[in-house]
Amino acid sequence: MSFEQLGLSQPILQALEQKNYTVATPIQTQAIPLVLEGRDLLGIAQTGTGKTAAFMLPSIDNLREAGRQTPFKSCRMLVLAPTRELAGQIAKSAEDYGGFTGLKVSVVVGGTSVGKDRNKLHRGTDILVATPGRLLDLVDQKAFRLDGVEILVLDEADQMLDLGFIHALRKLVALMPKERQTLLFSATMPSSIKDLSKQYLTNPAHVSVTPAATTAERVEQYVTLVSQSEKQGLLEMILRKRYPKTEGMERVLIFTRTKHGADRVVKKLAQAGIQADAIHGNKSQPQRERAIANFKSGRVPILVATDIAARGIDIPGVSHVINFELPNVSEQYVHRIGRTARAGADGIAMTLCAEDERAYLRDIQKLTGVTCERLPLPDNFRAFIEEMPIVRPKGNPGQVQQPRAKKVHPKPLGGDRRNDRGPRRDERQAERPAAQGGDRAAKPAGGGQNKRRRFRGKGAGGGNGGGQGGGNFQRRSRG
Repeated sequence: MSFEQLGLSQPILQALEQKNYTVATPIQTQAIPLVLEGRDLLGIAQTGTGKTAAFMLPSIDNLREAGRQTPFKSCRMLVLAPTRELAGQIAKSAEDYGGFTGLKVSVVVGGTSVGKDRNKLHRGTDILVATPGRLLDLVDQKAFRLDGVEILVLDEADQMLDLGFIHALRKLVALMPKERQTLLFSATMPSSIKDLSKQYLTNPAHVSVTPAATTAERVEQYVTLVSQSEKQGLLEMILRKRYPKTEGMERVLIFTRTKHGADRVVKKLAQAGIQADAIHGNKSQPQRERAIANFKSGRVPILVATDIAARGIDIPGVSHVINFELPNVSEQYVHRIGRTARAGADGIAMTLCAEDERAYLRDIQKLTGVTCERLPLPDNFRAFIEEMPIVRPKGNPGQVQQPRAKKVHPKPLGGDRRNDRGPRRDERQAERPAAQGGDRAAKPAGGGQNKRRRFRGKGAGGGNGGGQGGGNFQRRSRG
């Protein structure tokens, strides 16, 4: 069905024409008319099916027709997304779709300057795309209000719950008007999403273009059983295209379970002469944006990511997704492999499964109803592992560095513990002749050697060593 048949206005159709979008996807065909009517909506569709346009196109149309002013320090439409990358992607789509409507679009995410976000939102905005944590910070600082929200969109709601944003969601929703339109979109339909829809949606329409937790039909899925210690070698073999199903490999997205695991894979690939970037929650926002830009442009064709970035990477041309480590949450597998086979293209998903991950694999296959085709290790795999160079530490190879011995400075016999330059002061004093100040009683007032000394003066006198006046004091004196 064409977008014109769905009832969208001319400014929206003009923006779609510039992007060469003519035919709506199934989720868009079902969702757009319902959103245009102003109904609450619960949409279930796997990644890469056009969910963003399904809620953004009709919402922009409704905002344009309402013609209300932009509220001060607030917004008319709020879209909450779980990750920075996904928020930026949605905001870019909103700018493209609303280019002929004059609506203002803003985005606020963590990892950026809070002061700049306050200034950006001071005069308000029509459409705000935000991550829950940063938005809650701005609300707590009284830099932003939610009393002007007409449309609320929760995108990838299941991941927001997985990441622990439920408490932030409750605080934010409580500050919004009850008379609003709420749209909830997710790629999976766990029981937590059903509970969330009952809390925040009023008589919602349900749209589901595929059964919950199904994987993309165009993705070929394979699994290889390999020991944990040999995974890195198999990964390098795949990236060097010395393994089956690597024909036509261009952009490769590799997923690990932890942030340190992602950094470790990138480091070992660099040691093998293979360039790659990592993206995860510990990276700053400029680092993440730079890694995405390099991956999009093809300057760095390999990107290693954690599940927190699995839903914010919408890059055409990803030919292969490699699960270096299986996710411990089965639903994440659906989102991982959904990064390939986008916009009608084909894709390949390869999983490296160790012995201790077989339970995860069984759960994934049970959830998705798909049994991955097994690829055996090639005959030359052992030889390839043995040929892999051993990275040695810098310095003389084979030399064992001994710990440096601690220097011990011997103390002179009879010396002062605080001053090893000679005998104690009282010993020096006793060795001096009386005429040179050895006898304190015979020392003239104000006299003494040209030595730096400390003494307490009491009684009379200003001057060095005696006289009238004074009191208890401590001073340095030169003879």
